Amino acid sequence: MTEKLPAVLITGASTGIGKACAIHLAQRGWRVFAGVRRSADVRSLAAAAGNITPVILDVTKPAHITRAVQALQKALGRNGLQALVNNAGIAVAGPLEFLPIEELRYQMEVNFIGQVALTQACLPLLRAGRGRVVNVSSISGKVAAPLLSPYSASKFALEAFTDALRRELYPWGLPVVSIVAGSIATPIWDKSVGSATRMRGDLPRRAESLYGPMMQRGYQRAKRSAARGLPVEEFAAMLERILLAERPRTRYIIGKGTWLAATLARVLPDRWMDRLLRRTY
Repeated sequence: MTEKLPAVLITGASTGIGKACAIHLAQRGWRVFAGVRRSADVRSLAAAAGNITPVILDVTKPAHITRAVQALQKALGRNGLQALVNNAGIAVAGPLEFLPIEELRYQMEVNFIGQVALTQACLPLLRAGRGRVVNVSSISGKVAAPLLSPYSASKFALEAFTDALRRELYPWGLPVVSIVAGSIATPIWDKSVGSATRMRGDLPRRAESLYGPMMQRGYQRAKRSAARGLPVEEFAAMLERILLAERPRTRYIIGKGTWLAATLARVLPDRWMDRLLRRTY
């Protein structure tokens, strides 16, 4: 009976990390509600595993959040929700001097404000189910690299949200966990490079003369990172361990070189980190 299976809501499940986690958990006996944005993704996920219920959910749209939570309440009743995985995300890239402010606003809406809004709406279900919140963060929430300031800002904000929410929910015993991910083999970086390339074409000529070489090196680095990234299956397996842990850690660091980068950001003086990043970009 599906109503007795532990239930999880995963956002951004159309592709990449979210889709892999939805399929993995469904195959391991979870009842998965998978947030997607298009009808085509609904059909694809529904066919992937019997325990997956796709939900149209754009976290930047309050009406989507309301409908999704109402559907979960109806489906789960007093059993509530055992886990919310805030995974939806995009990556906006470009030089700050010329970055269109509307791009920055959209980055924050998707990666931060939308996550907060959905978590607020899900907390009654999580209390009922004695559940937990898992926020998919990034090493960019620890290290702010050139050209990735919108993405880094959103992930720094998500890290602060994670810490504050964990402390606020402590009296109810609801864990709040951050997964600090390095490079994962997903389409997000290919999409980011494509979006940044289109935006680059709209920038003034002076932007190209000032930042052109830096942007080109940044695109090349993003493509290399995507090619060398950790398989999404490994990420999904770690997520399952986090969801099953009786007392999960507050933060999990995953991906090649991620632990080293996070440690260097914590212990090195700012100007030393600046020098390391200049060599890269």
